[in-house]
Amino acid sequence: MRIHRHLWPPPGKEPGAIAAGLSYHGGVTFLQPKDGIVDRSGLPASGFIDPRGDNRAEIEALLEGAISSLLDFACRAAEYPPQPLAEEENAATPIAVRGTEEVGKSLPEEGGFAAELLARVEELTRNSMNVAHPRYMGHMDTVASTISMVGDLIASALNNNMLSLEMSPAFSRLEDHLLHQIALRFGLGAAAGGVMASGGTLANLQALTVARNQAFDCFDEGVVGADERPVILASEDAHVSLLKSAMLLGLGTKGLVPVRVDRHGRMEVEDLWRQIQLSRERGERPFCVVGVAGTTITGSIDPLEAIAAVAREEGLWFHVDAAFGGAAIFSNTHKHRLRGIDQADSITFNPQKWLYVAKTCAMVLFRRASILQDHYRLQAPYMREVEDFTNLGEISIQGTRRPDVLKLWLTISHFGRRGLEQLIDQSMELARSFAQRVDQRPWLRRISPTDVSIVCFEVVGDETSPEQWDTFSSRLQSHLMESGAAFFSLPRYHGRRVLKAVLLNPFTEESDLDEAFEAIDRFAAREGWSA
Repeated sequence: MRIHRHLWPPPGKEPGAIAAGLSYHGGVTFLQPKDGIVDRSGLPASGFIDPRGDNRAEIEALLEGAISSLLDFACRAAEYPPQPLAEEENAATPIAVRGTEEVGKSLPEEGGFAAELLARVEELTRNSMNVAHPRYMGHMDTVASTISMVGDLIASALNNNMLSLEMSPAFSRLEDHLLHQIALRFGLGAAAGGVMASGGTLANLQALTVARNQAFDCFDEGVVGADERPVILASEDAHVSLLKSAMLLGLGTKGLVPVRVDRHGRMEVEDLWRQIQLSRERGERPFCVVGVAGTTITGSIDPLEAIAAVAREEGLWFHVDAAFGGAAIFSNTHKHRLRGIDQADSITFNPQKWLYVAKTCAMVLFRRASILQDHYRLQAPYMREVEDFTNLGEISIQGTRRPDVLKLWLTISHFGRRGLEQLIDQSMELARSFAQRVDQRPWLRRISPTDVSIVCFEVVGDETSPEQWDTFSSRLQSHLMESGAAFFSLPRYHGRRVLKAVLLNPFTEESDLDEAFEAIDRFAAREGWSA
């Protein structure tokens, strides 16, 4: 049975009805000041928050309307499908966008009523992925902590720039202090620190840039024309951002040397040794090895301790991409999975994933924060120098940057380590239960162990060839989406289509897993596979 396509907006809340409470204040224009010097007659009354408070009523109406609309959806998210669905039974993909195809295709000459705009936002909302649904399990996306949403709003209202201490005095120091504390939790030592970035890709890029600069002392001259070609080593399952980094660093994508993974999706240390030697025989110079703590598809954690030993013996920089799995450091039960991460020279960590901070929120940490001064910092004449503080814009890839540290600090402070540990442990327990259900079904095969809260599996069918498994996995994904039972993603892993479930949502329960697997069993029965 196909799920109903138009469950949102809720009854009595048709587009525009929610926003009608604004009384159309958003369309009232500013009156000119008494002195008549500044003309705001073409602007909506709620266009900006008047610092003298003269339009507080209009601002309150706009924010209350927006929050009311948001809560009408968010508080009933479990009643709506995990993803917007196509109307047609045989659509190319079950995911579709309806009624918003023309949004943004033209620029208005005159401004519009805020109420009308919020009605259009409602259309965009119901055509967005519903990551708050307890059975949205397709990607490393989760419902954001409420306090981080508040942090986002406050940060947007203040609109400070993390470029310099002068432009963001409170948040610059907060970022410096908080990232030092997180680095300490990872075991990097008292000299550690870091900077935040808009995503793990930028964090990885900065770590590898610093590694290259210090290895080749090429801050000024670069590596063009170097006698030995610089290369990075990482597992064949490492994130594509490492390839991007190699390309952007002038090494080319072939500057990333892939290392084999074992049947569990973890780097083979013996092959790491082999690839280092082969690289040198080719006249290359390996300068960095990357270990992954939570690969994107299988969630596997490389043997970080063993990789650290190789890096130490071979004189290589050791970077750990812990964008997802790094959150385990907050759990006493599961932090052992990251054994060896304390030996890293740099770490990428994304609290926007398993710490439930609203996007974007990522960071790169360094064992020696001073290395940014020596091999990365570029001073800018438009930044005021301060004796006891380095402007963050001088030691990060980004210049202008919003104060994402506020929502990170708020989330950690609101939940505390124990609250975060509970969330992580609950996710791991759900992943274990999910994996157990996969293992109980002969037509499903798990790809790897559950190192983090990701379960990757494929449909193998009954007396079918591997060539058919891709088709079965694709059809199962469509079946689950069309029935509203669950959303799993369908990545390609080592040439095969597999299904990936990420157990992150704090409101996912065993009953949700029951419903998902009941739908899987119906699919198997329809295909005639034995129980």
